Amino acid sequence: MLSRRSFMAGSAAGLALGNLPAHAAPVLTDDGLYTQSWFLQSFLELADDVQGAAQSGKRLAIMWELRGCPYCKETHLVNFAKPEIESYIKQHFEVLQLNIIGSREVTDFDGEKMSEKRLAGKYGVRFTPTFQFFPDKITGLAAKKPTEREVTRMQGYLEPQAFLNMFRFVAERAYEKGTLRDFLKANS
Repeated sequence: MLSRRSFMAGSAAGLALGNLPAHAAPVLTDDGLYTQSWFLQSFLELADDVQGAAQSGKRLAIMWELRGCPYCKETHLVNFAKPEIESYIKQHFEVLQLNIIGSREVTDFDGEKMSEKRLAGKYGVRFTPTFQFFPDKITGLAAKKPTEREVTRMQGYLEPQAFLNMFRFVAERAYEKGTLRDFLKANS
């Protein structure tokens, strides 16, 4: 059976003209956000996105951005431009890009449909960039308070090595043993 997620992935691959290099430069979109060619193309149904990522052996990360945000731009042009960072994230995560003031409709884990802007408010996302990381299973997520659905969150810009370590913290499930701050301190 063809899922909507696999249809989107196949459609995106089918639209590509020729082979892309291992690292493609970010693109500035019409809405003023930089984006990566490998970011998740989604129907914006978070439960489906977590399940789809898990089926690929990955985790879902949401990157919240805002047009004109200098640190969002820095994240794309510096951090994601480093091959070891891009490679690690692509191997372990599906990254969904959302606009903190956006109007696209998103379906939250509890089934509530709302704009990106309202979803940001529901989760208390106030700064960009903000990364939210979610568990690899949706079991019980709908019943939790929004901020309790995340395994961790990172607000603001991090230098490349700390940025990579943030993703390692989630991929290695280090949050089950300690705090992000301790992990970053031990791995910087």
